Amino acid sequence: MRRSGAVVLSLVFILAGRGALAQQVAPPVPPPPPPDTSRMTAQQLGLSVYPSQNQTPQQLATDEAACYDWAAQQVGYRIKPGNANAQAQAAGQAAAQQTAEATQGAAVAGAAKGALAGAAIGAIAGDAGTGAAVGAAVGAVGGRRARQQASAQAGQQAATQTTQQATAQVDAFKRSMGACLEGRHYTVR
Repeated sequence: MRRSGAVVLSLVFILAGRGALAQQVAPPVPPPPPPDTSRMTAQQLGLSVYPSQNQTPQQLATDEAACYDWAAQQVGYRIKPGNANAQAQAAGQAAAQQTAEATQGAAVAGAAKGALAGAAIGAIAGDAGTGAAVGAAVGAVGGRRARQQASAQAGQQAATQTTQQATAQVDAFKRSMGACLEGRHYTVR
């Protein structure tokens, strides 16, 4: 009987040791996945969301992701962080480039007009050549200045228009996402 007690006791120690060993060898729990940065959260969109039926933070995150995708489907585009500013800058640069190309001959045209006026004034004063040269220089400077002003104005107008369009798109997206979240029993403001 002593012997069987020793065997049982040995088995208990062996099994206990295996359990401790198994606990030490068990793989660690993987960290949670990083947040999805391709979607904006309701908070980033300026929405305040309150779980009116005791939804957990995990459920809120799941519902926000689903509502984000639904809103994107409804309005036909996805709102991404930093998108609106980049679009406005690109539109402004494109408009400025188009205006620069369209007004490229402004300095030459200004010089030609200035030369004609200068030659006429120079002829009256007795030196048409000097008058034409002075008139051409003044006309070229005026033409360049007009070109720069037109280019800057076109770029600003395009950036303003694009910013207004982006704001309207974000507002439509927010309304769609808010409607979805309200349908899932959240209070949205």
